This record gives sequence, C-alpha cells and structure tokens, in this order.
Amino acid sequence: MTKHRHPEADAQRAIVHALRVVLPRGSIVHHSANEVTSHNRSAKARQAILQGMGVHRGFADLIVLSGGRVLFLEVKSQTGRLSPAQADFRDAVQDQGFAWALVRSVDEALGALAEHGFTTRATTSPSRSRLGRAAR
Repeated sequence: MTKHRHPEADAQRAIVHALRVVLPRGSIVHHSANEVTSHNRSAKARQAILQGMGVHRGFADLIVLSGGRVLFLEVKSQTGRLSPAQADFRDAVQDQGFAWALVRSVDEALGALAEHGFTTRATTSPSRSRLGRAAR
C-alpha cells in the first residue's frame, strides 16, 4: 500500500499545536477549510455553495487572534508557492493593515508571532521581546 505524504498538512498540524501551547489562554488559532480539493462534479457544486456562504478564494490557512492582534498565516511546504488567489488575499489583508506571513515550519510561525508583536507564554510583552533581541 502506498503511503501518501502531505507535507503542508503535517506542518500545519505541528504549527497549530505549537501555537496553542505558546499563546496565552483565550487566544484563538483557527483553520478555515475554504476549498474543496476534489475536482469532480459534486465537489465543484459544493465549492460553489461554500463560496455563496462566504468562503473567500485564497484565504490564509490559519488566523491567529490574541491580545487584540490578528495574524494570518499561509502554511506551505518547503517548496510550495503561493497561488495567484493567495497572493491577492495577502495583498488585500496587508493593505488593510493586518499582519500576514508565509510560514513553512513551527520556527517560522513562532518568528512571525514575534515579528508582529504577539505576546506568548515565553515573553511577557512585545516590547520585552524586542529589547531581548536588541541586546543580543
């Protein structure tokens, strides 16, 4: 039996687990299942229904809500690239002043939290995190 590999899904599960560990209580890490991946007729019909219900093409894989901050994370494998719809979503989000990051690992996701001023259980405040980096 052939074992299927899903590097993006594996990376995303690891990232979600890590974020749930390091973010303060009450934080939200959410995955929006925004696309049907099959290409048969019923899947296309289901995708049309989902879009009518508000699914947005290119929506980020994860949205992180914590401490009054919002961060959209697009998870890719080591070789994965953004689709045009994902690039459009990134641009629209950033044009509105929201944080967005492309991440390929837990370390990159944690770095995105720090870069965008998120408080984690390892740091007490965004300013302390910045001071710690400046002192190194």
